[in-house]
Amino acid sequence: MEPYIVRQSILDEKQTAIGYEILYADDTPALDQSDDSSAANAIENFLSSMDSEKFLDGKTAFLTFTRNLLVKNIPRMFDTNKLVIQIEDSLITNPLAHSLFTKYKQAGYKIAVIDFEFAPRYFGVLDIVDYIKVNFKDYRNSSLENVVRIGNSFGKKIIAYNIDCAEAYEKAKNCGCSSFQGSYVAEKMPTTLRNMKYLQGNFFLLMIAVTKDEPDIDEIEGILSRDVSLTYSLLKLVNSAYFALRNRAKSVKQALVILGLGQLKQWIYLLSFKQDDGSMPDELIKLSFLRARFASELFENCHDMPISKSEAYLMGMFSTLGKLMQMPLDSVLEQLPLSDEVKNGLLKREGKAGQLFDVIISYERADWRRMSDLASELDIPLEIISETYCECVENVNQTWNSLTTAYNSEE
Repeated sequence: MEPYIVRQSILDEKQTAIGYEILYADDTPALDQSDDSSAANAIENFLSSMDSEKFLDGKTAFLTFTRNLLVKNIPRMFDTNKLVIQIEDSLITNPLAHSLFTKYKQAGYKIAVIDFEFAPRYFGVLDIVDYIKVNFKDYRNSSLENVVRIGNSFGKKIIAYNIDCAEAYEKAKNCGCSSFQGSYVAEKMPTTLRNMKYLQGNFFLLMIAVTKDEPDIDEIEGILSRDVSLTYSLLKLVNSAYFALRNRAKSVKQALVILGLGQLKQWIYLLSFKQDDGSMPDELIKLSFLRARFASELFENCHDMPISKSEAYLMGMFSTLGKLMQMPLDSVLEQLPLSDEVKNGLLKREGKAGQLFDVIISYERADWRRMSDLASELDIPLEIISETYCECVENVNQTWNSLTTAYNSEE
């Protein structure tokens, strides 16, 4: 059976992804990795069947290897410049494991040590280590500063992980960490951003689509639905006092029908003059798109949901709006014609909509046990979740690359 697998962004201070950590768990009732051979077989089978290049979108993979995975030569499935081999504390003093690290290092792979401590048992591997990963879950721990300072003095790149709040991020940044990983940085916006900025590739394609002799409403709907900023702006416009609708538009298609092609063109032209020099981190835009796709695909397997598939899509997409607009999410959602089920699902994780959103968040955070429990309550087959996630990741990567390529070709 396939394992659960998720990628988590590792970002530098500019919110640029330097790579993705791949987290996985074997698909067993216990959802743990206590059986080393089972974990090795699971990840081997998965990597054999996936297109890692599409899944990683050309970025470097950070993957933790057990001794069995190293013995089985699983790292050889990756190019040397596309993989960082992560090792945990339990393998540091294992003589066989140390010789394996050295072999892979000599072959050109980079090595990362998780929760490195400057103790005698670590010094034997220090010369082959490129990255040190420091756990900032307990960011108040005074020893973290010393670990980071000493690591930097040895010329190692320091990655702070479990950055799940602003305080942890500030502590890691002030300590001198070069990269960051966690739920907070995954959705963090630069403090200089003041206005929402539309994904340029989408905007460019939208301009082309609306100026065709015979515009295709389905094509226009598809372009708009790929961009959280454009979708939000369209729904807000159509539901404004100007249109004075008796029943508020709740989907992109409804909004397009109400607006009409003539006013849609005027709206697009207006937006073209409102673009500013702000920037959104690529990973945050892709995250909103990925959540939207993942939610709508998982929705197909749910029963008796109080929301529609399109609402599930918007729920995933709008989950990042608070970060995008630097406002409390509840304040942003007040301006949108979303159902109470969607709003309560996003804000309070209530009802079946909230459970569906919680499945997505739990999966992102590799909280396999909670994800499994929630999916079972919604009747989502566990065996399809990982495959669905990977397909959504590849689809988002492909769409993103086509959009940015289209835009750049016109520069």
